[in-house]
Amino acid sequence: MTVTYDKYYQTANLFGEPYPELIEFFAEFPIKGKVLDLGCGQGRDAIALARLGYSVTGIDNSRVGIDQMNEIGLKEKLDLVGQVGDIYAFDRFSEFEFVLLDSMFHFAKKDKEKEIRLIKKIVSDLRKGSLMVVCIQDIKEKAQILNKAIDFERKRKRLIEKVFKYIFEDKDSGHKSETDYRMIVIEK
Repeated sequence: MTVTYDKYYQTANLFGEPYPELIEFFAEFPIKGKVLDLGCGQGRDAIALARLGYSVTGIDNSRVGIDQMNEIGLKEKLDLVGQVGDIYAFDRFSEFEFVLLDSMFHFAKKDKEKEIRLIKKIVSDLRKGSLMVVCIQDIKEKAQILNKAIDFERKRKRLIEKVFKYIFEDKDSGHKSETDYRMIVIEK
């Protein structure tokens, strides 16, 4: 099966560095537990979190991205494991203290219900005290859809709901873009 991102990931570190706001949250968090990074791609977040002392499992459907992440993890002797898989089929959320979903939800018409089901599944399956960390583009109604899905049973405790700007620069092409983002951290 050809995966769209396999061809994009021929460019190493395609999406650049992780969001400083995300890294700051994890760097300051007092417990360095097990992180599940769903849709980890080439591992920009997973690698950074493993470097901070977290035990990280990344899942993505791109073999190219996972191979790149695993290579760095092995080279640096990080507590990092990447697995090729379907994030929508994953069902072991209770094994982790943190579930990270960075830029995973777009809520486009064709994927909206599937994405909402995944959010509800994660929230339901997290063990008490675990955190779900989501970074999402803060455009249109994405944050509202996300918050409604998180609170489907009842209002969940937010440790953080922070708005920030993501600036992407491609030095080779000179392309630069700025996007509004939101980071939401809930505790079960």
